[in-house]
Amino acid sequence: MNTHPIVIAHRGACGYLPEHSLEGKAAAFGMGVDFVELDAILTKDDRPIVMHDHYLDALTDVADRFPDRTRADGRHYAVDFTLNEIRQLGLHERVNLNTGEAEYPGRFPAGAALRFRIPTLEEELEMIRGLNRSMKKNIGVYIEPKGPAYHRSEGKNIERAVVSVLADFGYTDRGARCCIQSFLPESIRYMKETMKCGLFMVQLIGDNTWAETPGVDYYGMLTPQGMDEVARYADGIGPWMNQIIADAGDGAAPEYTKLVEWAHERGMEVHPYTFRADALPSYVKSFNELLEIFYVRMGVDGIFTDFPDLAIDFLRQKGMR
Repeated sequence: MNTHPIVIAHRGACGYLPEHSLEGKAAAFGMGVDFVELDAILTKDDRPIVMHDHYLDALTDVADRFPDRTRADGRHYAVDFTLNEIRQLGLHERVNLNTGEAEYPGRFPAGAALRFRIPTLEEELEMIRGLNRSMKKNIGVYIEPKGPAYHRSEGKNIERAVVSVLADFGYTDRGARCCIQSFLPESIRYMKETMKCGLFMVQLIGDNTWAETPGVDYYGMLTPQGMDEVARYADGIGPWMNQIIADAGDGAAPEYTKLVEWAHERGMEVHPYTFRADALPSYVKSFNELLEIFYVRMGVDGIFTDFPDLAIDFLRQKGMR
């Protein structure tokens, strides 16, 4: 798909501006990324919006504006709000719901008076198309229809909504600068086989202890046999970086796996997540050292990063861009 290692702006340039804000995506464009990542969820009235969480509490002022609209777990879920109601919310830096403090303290101030907004998928794609035209670029879209099983439990089809909007913007086949990713193998197969979606498909790989997709055996994917199966329906994998190099912690030597090698042997690209300059694994002392290990030593095809400018600078210094 690409002729050089790529940089994927994880939720935009979210090391600098609130995740999935249009401002953060515009900043990523200015940095010269290859792809901007989008997460899409649905509103009550079936409008796809760009947001990672199913609930609104960690990223917006929903508790102040709609205090009586929580579910039994005390959270406000986007699927319970119309787009008109979503538009009334202010978007801010991610906060920890247990402490109320910013998840990453050194980033954009969570309590800033400046109010960002949650964009619709159409609005974000319109901006991407416009910036590609005005800046003479061809920056791609890397999108995850979030929680297919969750949306089905709410009577909604997130894949169909997302693929339909993508098609409206010309993202229909492998020639388009667009990748679709999912943690759920059945979702990828559904889009590819039932919906006949011809886009570049990426199997995200989580951990069996996570609640992302109960019942999916990610550990089984991390084997040659598992890669054989994934290669039957996906064009690439998006593993957790710890699945390529396991961080043993406490200064212990990292454990290198053969996952990249196995994926490449089967013709798949490898795009691990998530590279953060302010949350380094224990086995490196700098972000550049981390990038050196993954881009150069391990030979990954791209990375998801909150700090895309730093990754681009590294690749340029190495003559890899």
